[in-house]
Amino acid sequence: MQKFQHKSDKKVMLKNKEPKADIVEIFSSFQGEGPYIGVKQIFIRFAGCNLNCSFCDTPNDVIFKDVTVAQIMERVKDLEEACGVHHSISLTGGEPLLQADFLVHLLPILKEQNFKTYLETNGTLIEALKRVIKYIDIIAMDMKLPSSTGMPLLWQNHIYFLNIAKEKDIFVKVVVTENTLEKDILEARDIVERFDENIIFVIQPASTGDKGTFKVSEEKLLDYLDLSRERLRDVRIIPQMHKLIGMK
Repeated sequence: MQKFQHKSDKKVMLKNKEPKADIVEIFSSFQGEGPYIGVKQIFIRFAGCNLNCSFCDTPNDVIFKDVTVAQIMERVKDLEEACGVHHSISLTGGEPLLQADFLVHLLPILKEQNFKTYLETNGTLIEALKRVIKYIDIIAMDMKLPSSTGMPLLWQNHIYFLNIAKEKDIFVKVVVTENTLEKDILEARDIVERFDENIIFVIQPASTGDKGTFKVSEEKLLDYLDLSRERLRDVRIIPQMHKLIGMK
């Protein structure tokens, strides 16, 4: 597994207004969440988020500023050569759609190079999604439950977002904690059913940081599973597997 190293000593000829991004890291690993768990991916982790979830675990202590499309593509190609073929490129964060101005330049090049694109998003930035959706293959939409996150209601944002995202290969994830309320599970379930009862609905227990220890009981998880299955056809309890085995 290799991390992105910003080559500050490498001079790149820049065009006027060349798009640039703030990046935390680029590395090769496997997907640890959701139905694509276990597939090998190159992760491009974008800095910054428009939300402030209580369980966010994205590092932002080191940010590489003003990274160009050419630098990212060079790193992606290096990882593909060094680590072997990857299933897809995960655009993660933070919230990658905050940097949509950059993505509209990066994504067409990734597609031209025959890379499959996997967008991990909090499902709130509707206009940004409209700009890039034609280049996205898979959408991992994190639906924010108010009782889990401690944030204001985002249901309407999620509804508008899902209405656009439904044309793609999409699954919806909800993170549950000891504070999660049943009514929020039901609301999320009903929103997903409104669009398609066959959309995969993932219930992800928040981790305490200790291997195998979660912030919600097994009994509650099974209750959430049963309630969700009353309206949805494919409901799964999937923890963050990379944390359980101590990998990035």
